[in-house]
Amino acid sequence: MCPCARGRAGATRHCTTGDQPMTRALIVIDVQNDFCPGGALAVPDGDRIVAGINGLMDDFDAVVLTQDWHPVGHSSFASSHKGKGPYEMIDMSYGPQVLWPDHCVQGTGGAAFHADLNVDRADMIVRKGYRPAIDSYSAFFENDQKTPTGLEGYLRTRGITDLTMVGLATDFCVNFSAVDAAKLGFQVDVRMDLCRAIDLDGSLAAATSGMAAAGVRLA
Repeated sequence: MCPCARGRAGATRHCTTGDQPMTRALIVIDVQNDFCPGGALAVPDGDRIVAGINGLMDDFDAVVLTQDWHPVGHSSFASSHKGKGPYEMIDMSYGPQVLWPDHCVQGTGGAAFHADLNVDRADMIVRKGYRPAIDSYSAFFENDQKTPTGLEGYLRTRGITDLTMVGLATDFCVNFSAVDAAKLGFQVDVRMDLCRAIDLDGSLAAATSGMAAAGVRLA
């Protein structure tokens, strides 16, 4: 049986041969052009995390990318609601919903991953938000908190127990993904240095306290 390798920053990368199970996955949340400077829903300095994320990938047994993938006229777009503007709140059947600028529309350049992201290292790409009537922040569930994306099953069948999350944006898709993962029983770390936030009306502080309360480790 081969010994485990010591990865960057002292992290142990577990062997995946013989009787040694896979345990650790890097979940890269929505590092897409529309969330980077110049995009339709740009997160400040969203592109500054790409090199660091690429540098982490070899430290993990699996790498999963998530991708916002909205149809034209998605219900979360402000343009789909007469008289409403971006960042206003409305009540949907599943609860409160922020209305966003049109972003990450299927097949557009804005929905594509950042050109420098090492997409080839990914074992799986999870597309979310493609149902017209419901938004999806979390990598695990649509915003109704009932409809699964399938990511949990994928991780379970691969023997993954520990997740490290990075990406965009800290206070929305990273936050929802991390809290859902913790509720599902995964050990979750969020690398705050490799995330960036929108910080909409105090959303970053609320997300940080919520993740900590859910048992997410903020590194």
